[in-house]
Amino acid sequence: MTGQIDERPSPTATVVYRVRFDECDPAGQLRSSGYLRYAQDVAWIHSERLGYDRAWYAERGIGWLVRGIQLIVLEPSRASDELLITTQVIGYRRVLVRRSADVRATDGRRVAIVLTDYVMIDERGAPARVPAEFSTRFGVPAEPFRPTRVSLPAAPSSAPEVRFAARQHELDPLGHVNHAVYLDWIDEAADPMALEPPRRYRLEYLLPVARATSLVATSWPVATGLAYRLTDDHEREHHRAIVEPGLAGPWMGATGVTEGIDAE
Repeated sequence: MTGQIDERPSPTATVVYRVRFDECDPAGQLRSSGYLRYAQDVAWIHSERLGYDRAWYAERGIGWLVRGIQLIVLEPSRASDELLITTQVIGYRRVLVRRSADVRATDGRRVAIVLTDYVMIDERGAPARVPAEFSTRFGVPAEPFRPTRVSLPAAPSSAPEVRFAARQHELDPLGHVNHAVYLDWIDEAADPMALEPPRRYRLEYLLPVARATSLVATSWPVATGLAYRLTDDHEREHHRAIVEPGLAGPWMGATGVTEGIDAE
């Protein structure tokens, strides 16, 4: 179906993914970043089915940049598991769109859910207004939402720091580190606390990371889990995150959209 244009508004798209061996960690579980990669891919498939492919965006000089993510991992996924991932646009603001990706096993059990906040940008990288037609074409009314934000306290002086540089294979076609890679970096700092589900991540993307950028990752425990901050050599913040282990049921609503997931 990818690339075919559906003239009817289509609120959702569902795609089946088979978890690959190389996508799993030493414990045999799909890495948390894998859910973000699937969510990104199914979002593009949905967009392409409605005629909004990458060429459409390029012709208009606009595009999407991930601004915030909330990920809940409820159960582990393993190599060869088949996952049914359903995406839909669930919220609009002037320059922002929120998408959900509902991840289920073939027997219907919910495995994970991803909420991604995208900001529309122009060729200069400045925020641009979301086209009015999107609300109709994606079959969803223009409902407001509260963007994902992560507020962190100052790190204690004892907080460990890891210094590293962004590598070539971590870049995507836009020339900066793909948003899913940040979750690999976070899980490296959170291990083994965040290894076993259920767990929740709240991620806020502040500045893109280019190749060879020198980075400093700082992580420390907070009341709800683990705080993570990513800065560069000039002390500019690029990313903030909170990892919360062991929290599950209260977030899930009967409609399939999470309840209370926006709370900081």
